[in-house]
Amino acid sequence: MKLSKKKIAFFIVTTAVILALSPFLVQSLAKIYTVEDVPAETVAIVFGAGLGKAGGPSDVLYDRLTVASQLYKAGKVQKILVSGDNSYENYNEPEVMTTTLIDAFAIPAADIGQDFAGRRTYDTCIRAKEVFGIEQAILVTQDFHLPRALYTCNSLGIESVGVSASLQPYILEDYYAFREYPATLAMFMDLYLWSPDYIEGEKEEW
Repeated sequence: MKLSKKKIAFFIVTTAVILALSPFLVQSLAKIYTVEDVPAETVAIVFGAGLGKAGGPSDVLYDRLTVASQLYKAGKVQKILVSGDNSYENYNEPEVMTTTLIDAFAIPAADIGQDFAGRRTYDTCIRAKEVFGIEQAILVTQDFHLPRALYTCNSLGIESVGVSASLQPYILEDYYAFREYPATLAMFMDLYLWSPDYIEGEKEEW
């Protein structure tokens, strides 16, 4: 199959950006810990990861909630911010995440914050900083996403470390890993070229 000039150019630019950013992304690996050895912080931020056909959390998301609950019960965090997509009336990631934390892991509702406009990593990080006033946090997501999440949140002013939620092999894991290439290019442009719009709001007290 013959590739168009636009696709070739996109591939070259994406590869160049990944190579340029790789030293910084590698630095993020030093900020990844286990539940047992991560330094304690006030808040854990859990990134949304889709809902299943039955309306519950996807396997990827359930594992993130599992690790967040482990951090809470180990005394590593006092609060959990769940951030996800609520773009449609019948699609509410933060509400499902909250219900799961309460029902499956017995996390008190008072210690769960909800960000209903965390449509992507950039939005989650900047809203955590600007809307929820978070200065330091433990980020909870899978191995394939953690370096980009850490780089984004740290670049936006949240002093962040991460704990991996990769508790099992995932059906779409290869796809998720491949998706990080264009996502990293988008991250670079968001952070250094045009600072995209996000859903702002009044400061949340929780």
